[in-house]
Amino acid sequence: MYKRILDLNSSDIVDMTKEEKLLSIKAAEGRTVLSEVITIAPPILYDVSNVELASAFGADMLLLNSYDVNKPKVIGLPINEGEEVIREIKRLTGRLIGINLEPVDLEADIIDQREAISEGRLSTVQNVQKALEQGADMVVFTGNPKTGVTNKQIVNATKKTRETVGDKIIITAGKMHAAGSGRETGSGLIDKNTVKDFIEAGCDIVLLPAPGTVPGMTVDYIRNLVEYVHSFGKLAMTSIGTSQEGADESTIRSIALYSKMTGADIHHIGDSGMVLGMATPENIMIYSIAIKGKRHTYRRMARSVNR
Repeated sequence: MYKRILDLNSSDIVDMTKEEKLLSIKAAEGRTVLSEVITIAPPILYDVSNVELASAFGADMLLLNSYDVNKPKVIGLPINEGEEVIREIKRLTGRLIGINLEPVDLEADIIDQREAISEGRLSTVQNVQKALEQGADMVVFTGNPKTGVTNKQIVNATKKTRETVGDKIIITAGKMHAAGSGRETGSGLIDKNTVKDFIEAGCDIVLLPAPGTVPGMTVDYIRNLVEYVHSFGKLAMTSIGTSQEGADESTIRSIALYSKMTGADIHHIGDSGMVLGMATPENIMIYSIAIKGKRHTYRRMARSVNR
């Protein structure tokens, strides 16, 4: 027995299996908002964490960026360091939690100077296992700007994770932008062959740029890819990873509706609004209202974590 993610209480997510979580998202029919938050950025509201703020403005799921499994830290929480951090977020927000891990390709053709990341943020099997032990529901294999993450390495990370702990944690694969790669830009970022590679490697959710975010990503182009993902029985997530999470309200509504037109199951909104850390809070709510109306948005915003 499962509920739509629209209807989940905090107590519901405690014992949900991976398959139940995926079914819950699927049952919401394209009305799931995932907000990405940079864990090491100062909170917009000095004594309230950004994960709490994103939840308060309607996010159904949270994605932690820059989270280091060897040095877990989310600034602004009562417990903001150590292996209980993710469980503390769940206690305070009642949301499903994902983390980014990055499949860096040291042979990638980098456009800009490569940005190095710590060992605890790399897409190793050991790091996925630690994330699972720390309470993560999902791992997202993707890349931050200038890191040199490539689709080839995303496939490798996905395959290794599927072979080890793939039955316990949701695996999402894909890039929101080039991540510094000189060869995977614009419409060359993702195509059907790459989608098939991700799925055959064992991912549960394919991440795609939202229409209007990356050059060449039109509604029709992404819609065809989403339909291809669904033909394999997998879920699709559109993403805003281009700082447009800090754009004007009209742009946010347009991207939201374009993404829903593609058939996306999850709508990701990025972590760089007016400042690094999270989307402009109002834009999370505006995006949510655009794809599921005030009724379901306000229900999510108002639902007590004590339920």
